[in-house]
Amino acid sequence: MKPTLFVLAAGMGSRYGGLKQLDGLGPSGETIMDYSIYDAIRAGFGKVVFVIRETFEQDFRQVVVNKYRDLIDVEIVFQDLNNIPEGYTFNPAREKPWGTNHAVLMGKNVIREPFAVINADDYYGQESFQVLGDFLRSVEGKKNEYCMVGYHVGNTLSESGSVSRGICVVDENNYLQNVVERTHIEEKSGDIIYLDEKGEEVSIPANTPVSMNMWGFTPDYFEYSEEIFKQFLAERGQELKSEYYIPLAVNELIVGGKAKCKVLDTNSKWFGVTYAEDRPQVVLKINELVRKGVYPAQLYKA
Repeated sequence: MKPTLFVLAAGMGSRYGGLKQLDGLGPSGETIMDYSIYDAIRAGFGKVVFVIRETFEQDFRQVVVNKYRDLIDVEIVFQDLNNIPEGYTFNPAREKPWGTNHAVLMGKNVIREPFAVINADDYYGQESFQVLGDFLRSVEGKKNEYCMVGYHVGNTLSESGSVSRGICVVDENNYLQNVVERTHIEEKSGDIIYLDEKGEEVSIPANTPVSMNMWGFTPDYFEYSEEIFKQFLAERGQELKSEYYIPLAVNELIVGGKAKCKVLDTNSKWFGVTYAEDRPQVVLKINELVRKGVYPAQLYKA
């Protein structure tokens, strides 16, 4: 059975001001997400599941899904604030959904095979999808075997300013022990530095693994996630802006000895539009990949 790609796209409407304004960055108007789907198909994924907001389903099917329909199976699920376990409540003044791992939970009824999770608006690179697909095929029929693609921090920086990254703490076998969020990461005088809790600069090697929200799970993850979400709602459900993130659930499972998470190494270069000033550089990077033959000038037929 081929692995599934789960794409977190529920925030696209708000970030882009409407789906018809999806930012075309490739030479034929391709979005960053178009390149991810293309790479996933090449890496042997058999299905893509998008989690979106139900309010823009019609536009999403027309603008996004139609281009993939003859190439890979496509499913759509919806993330909604009110979709929580029975018996739990939340602050009625809350407006936004519950974060990335709540979004992942929306796939529990359509995914039965090992699956990957990515952001819709990040470029991950061909090699990353290949190593992720290989891992997911290797854990078919198993449980509690997860992974995360660990990018070299030096391959994830923005040329327009500092960034925040989840720095991975791994053991001698490259299994994840923890993800520590670090801020103000940038290159300075040839070194890569971040600011610690005291505001002091700390230098780290360029190949330090960081999380860019590219995960792989076996399907048992849904059951674990739902139980942890219940704990989350009991403790923080009345907060207006609390979010149930993927690393929160993964870390709890690792610490509790219920699952392990392999950090997969990749030399791929991540990029995205962190700042408005990043857009021209992203366009140049994509055009360079096309020039080198990594991608065709037109990914999908009109």
